[in-house]
Amino acid sequence: MTDTKHYRHRFPMSIIQHAVWLYHRFPLSYRDVQELLHQRGIQVSHETIREWCIKFGPLFAEDLRHREPRRGSRWHLDEVCTTVDGVRHWLWRAVDEYGFVLDILLQRHRDTEAAKTFLTRLLGEYDVPEVIHTDQLRSYGAAIREIPSLVNVDHQQVISTARCNNVIEQEHRSTRRQERSQQGFKRRKRSQEFLNLHARVTNLHHHSRTSVTGATRRNNQNEAFQTWLTVAAGAI
Repeated sequence: MTDTKHYRHRFPMSIIQHAVWLYHRFPLSYRDVQELLHQRGIQVSHETIREWCIKFGPLFAEDLRHREPRRGSRWHLDEVCTTVDGVRHWLWRAVDEYGFVLDILLQRHRDTEAAKTFLTRLLGEYDVPEVIHTDQLRSYGAAIREIPSLVNVDHQQVISTARCNNVIEQEHRSTRRQERSQQGFKRRKRSQEFLNLHARVTNLHHHSRTSVTGATRRNNQNEAFQTWLTVAAGAI
């Protein structure tokens, strides 16, 4: 191997970043990633892969977040129930009109205060939107009325089966697949860190899933790969 070994790690960053990318790009377990690396002649334990994800995941997520372009002005918000170590939590998600994930937040509650926390967090990263689409949970309306910058925003409530809600439902399915591959979330802090990077990787490869020509798709994928490698190199 020609790569310089990462400080305090037996393997070079080329292997570390690839293992982290595999885990977050596809619904794989740590043991699945271990087997894929083994097929390439790389002997590493699944526990080591877990430690790589814990250490480098937040660094990669933060760098990718800063590299993302300006997002759309129409927010779609939704929340789904999940469990963390057997305790019920709510996974709050926001995407723009193009399907790019804005943020994901695990919270214990599904009330006005939780909705306000999530909206305030979004406003800390993005401009005030023109429209906010939500389901018919009353907590959204109450939270929006309590945040001065959102008072004049067009708040549209939709039923869960409405077509305009599909854009966020698609992203829920992706997270559900990852959740099943992990056999459920175990710890809230680790789960939130996983979700942060999972959202950024999903955005990174978003254009490779659209209905475009093969040449365009390959070009989009190459750009995504190059961005990921640049982010990984910055973690050295």
